[in-house]
Amino acid sequence: MEPHNVTNPVTEFVLLGFNHSLKIQQFLFMIFFIVYLMTCLGNITILTTIITDYHVHRPMYFFLANLALTDITESSVNTPILLSGLLSQNKTVPFKECILHMFNFHFIGGAHIFLLAVMAGDRYVAIHKPLQYLTITNRKVCVGLVAGSWAGGFIHSATQIALLLPLPYCGPNTLDNFHCDVPQVLKVASIDTYMTELLMVSNGGLLLIIIFVLLHISYTVILVKIRRQVTKGKHKALSTCMAQIMAISITFIPGIFIYARPFKTFELDKVASIFFTVLVPVLNPTVYTLRNTEMKKAIRRLEGRKEGRKEEGRKNGLTFFFKEQSKIFSCIL
Repeated sequence: MEPHNVTNPVTEFVLLGFNHSLKIQQFLFMIFFIVYLMTCLGNITILTTIITDYHVHRPMYFFLANLALTDITESSVNTPILLSGLLSQNKTVPFKECILHMFNFHFIGGAHIFLLAVMAGDRYVAIHKPLQYLTITNRKVCVGLVAGSWAGGFIHSATQIALLLPLPYCGPNTLDNFHCDVPQVLKVASIDTYMTELLMVSNGGLLLIIIFVLLHISYTVILVKIRRQVTKGKHKALSTCMAQIMAISITFIPGIFIYARPFKTFELDKVASIFFTVLVPVLNPTVYTLRNTEMKKAIRRLEGRKEGRKEEGRKNGLTFFFKEQSKIFSCIL
């Protein structure tokens, strides 16, 4: 669908990216490239471990596998654009491609946010109703919750795009960011967008704030429960919850900064975008999965199975990939 009622509609956008020297941009390219590799390797290892190891075929790990999937896809939607932009001064993006990118980004990001809420609810049930946990979180419920998370992301993203598409765009066509996003695109529309901004803030920013507050309430209740009733492994449980609270804060605060205010340009916008789109996906595997003793054992079992295949003469490129990645995470842990 093309914008209407304009004489010279915009056919492409120019991403300004980063205005640094070539050496600094090359340095940033190497840093973000390594981060992207770690994101993919870490989350693929987690996905493979959960799929292949029956010891972790339980609700919590089903949610973790889906979280890893959103981390891989979200990082793959944004980081390649960031990396290509660091190798050139200006990058042009066709109008339709820009719209598609925004849809995918908010679709996956929305699903990611809803999954974090589902995981907090899962931990709440596990601690407050341990005897009924497997009955409450049965297979049908888990699949429904994950499907609902993806559906919620789709509705959120479709709403954003539906608000953007009817607007006329006839210049300027420069976006002050490293990727196409709602605030920058909305600002270059050729009409007053005040009401549209309010709707966008309600759809994105307000949703982030509500889920962020609910998550903190949920984890606060969990922490109180652990302190009062858990005896064995209390310190580890508290440490895990605090790490997850920190990860949630790092995820939500940059998003709230970007989407829960009037869409005006601030110097920290790009920094917040990098945290939200590039760094969070590499943080989640460490916080949510690799601090988990059972997952660490499962990853080592995966490494052991790969070693066994090597001895039988059936080693292939995929085996080598997972073996080396398991060694990396074993060293980290």
